[in-house]
Amino acid sequence: MSQPTIRVVGLGPGERELATLRTLNLIRDAAQVRLRTRVHPGARDMLDVISYDQWYEEAESFDQLYQSIVEDLVSLALASDDEVLYVVPGSPNVAERTVELLLERADVRVICEPAMSVVDVVCARLGRDPMAVGLRIIDALASIEPFRGPGPLLVLQTYSPQVLASVADRLARDTVVTVLHHVGLDDEVVVSLDAHDLPSFSQADHLTSLWIEGFRGAGEASEDLVSFMRQLRAQCPWDQEQTHASLTRHLLEEAYEALDALENMVRLEERGELSDESIAHVEEELGDLLFQIVFHAELGDEEGRFNFATIADAVRDKLTFRHPHVFGDVSVRDADEVASRWEVLKKQEKGRESVTDGIAWQLPSLSLYAKLLAKAHQVDWPASSSGEARTRARAALDRLDHQHENDDVYSPSSDDVMAWGDVLTSLIDAAQSSGVDLEGIVRERARQLRDEIRARESRAQGGSFSAE
Repeated sequence: MSQPTIRVVGLGPGERELATLRTLNLIRDAAQVRLRTRVHPGARDMLDVISYDQWYEEAESFDQLYQSIVEDLVSLALASDDEVLYVVPGSPNVAERTVELLLERADVRVICEPAMSVVDVVCARLGRDPMAVGLRIIDALASIEPFRGPGPLLVLQTYSPQVLASVADRLARDTVVTVLHHVGLDDEVVVSLDAHDLPSFSQADHLTSLWIEGFRGAGEASEDLVSFMRQLRAQCPWDQEQTHASLTRHLLEEAYEALDALENMVRLEERGELSDESIAHVEEELGDLLFQIVFHAELGDEEGRFNFATIADAVRDKLTFRHPHVFGDVSVRDADEVASRWEVLKKQEKGRESVTDGIAWQLPSLSLYAKLLAKAHQVDWPASSSGEARTRARAALDRLDHQHENDDVYSPSSDDVMAWGDVLTSLIDAAQSSGVDLEGIVRERARQLRDEIRARESRAQGGSFSAE
């Protein structure tokens, strides 16, 4: 006995004349025919064919609907001596979930007849060869993650303004998107919109799709940067001579330059003076810092130790573990609880015995002490009030004044050193209690001093000087 058979045919993406002659003959001669939906230009005259349209209203989800359709088709095939003909919009082999589910079944034989798809019609309308341009076909409902390059992308299942809005959320606001509506029909609309305007296209229905041409995502940009680094290592004598050791000072310098650019941008923004130049400067400095990381990643790859992909994967995995309130079932009240849980998770992850393990002792001393002070508060260290810390700082200064108020020149004793230590640590404690970043203040004062020095130099030379 032959295996029960379901033969699937497609009506093409538009009017019925786009269906093949074989498809039309199979529909005419079939003993049992089922139509997924009559809401399609090619199915307008198929009034005598049973459709699953009513099932759309009754199903709780598309997954449930498609499973129900498949079960019904298989039941018909198993109970019949004739093959069952299943008619779908478009092509059986393009974006047709019910066909995917049928092909997974072992109890029936599934035959898919060739048909014109929306891909054919769209590419013909736009004059594009899908193979030449490397077209990727995306289901708008398959994910909520941002779209990734390279382009172009053909986005299907964009059947409503609500779906268009979800697509817009996954793109940069100014991404140009071509809306293809009823392509090949008399009421065809082809219009280009910025992504943030997509929801305004109110005509969207099951014959609407999107073409995204100019698409460049972080993945493609990262791959190009890694390839660029490899070319430098292969062809540039200076880059060929570099090692992890020789590059360390450059990494530190670029980190400080990026920090300086960020602080400048924030300062300008607070004053309402943010400019395109300051934003571009941040982008440039962050790029320089990123390039140092890519450089070390390339050296690690040449050594067989690590590469850019393993670095990126490792940090994502680590941060996934440390964000159970995002990627797990943990609930948190606020940012403070996130921070406290973070330290607990770090100790578990690293097998550390102390919250001070892992602190970089190469930090500037002011930053190092402030960081240790923050760690101390996580182990029930008695927190001083801002007032108490100021009192200690004044007492330490008074002690210094009393010891040497009549000395013109003196050599500091161990008591003096201790007193100065008390002054500094008390000031740090007081500042931290008040939410003040002393490191940033010192950096800002250093910047002000630099500007004052340059201004004096300029005045001495009778010219003008503009600080960076």
